[in-house]
This record gives sequence, C-alpha cells and structure tokens, in this order.
Amino acid sequence: MGIVNIDDDLHDQLRKACKVSGRSINAQAAFWIRIGMLCELEPGLTFYEVASRELREAVRADDVRAGT
Repeated sequence: MGIVNIDDDLHDQLRKACKVSGRSINAQAAFWIRIGMLCELEPGLTFYEVASRELREAVRADDVRAGT
C-alpha cells in the first residue's frame, strides 16, 4: 500500500462524503477511485449504472460465499 497525496480541498470533500456514506476516508477514496476507473472503462454507462452493477456483483459474491 502506498500514500497518495491529494490537495486539501479534495480531502475536505472526502471527509464530508465519508460521513454521509458511512465509510472511512480511505474507503471513500477507494470507492471514488474504483468507480472513476470503471466509468472511464465504460464511458457509455452513467455513474448510477456503474455503481448499481458493482453493488449487484458484490451482493452476488457474498451470497455465493454464504452458501445461499
């Protein structure tokens, strides 16, 4: 794991967003990075389509692990 330097304004936005989302600052940053990468890879999809697809995949993976 490495350190990523971001400007103070973005860090403040992360801090605000993590309170709303219930994520840690690091988890919020990772979420934004992951969704941003996926949006660049799938430019025809909206943010909500990408986020919904990721959520469906995560739920399916958890269902498989739980044996349901």
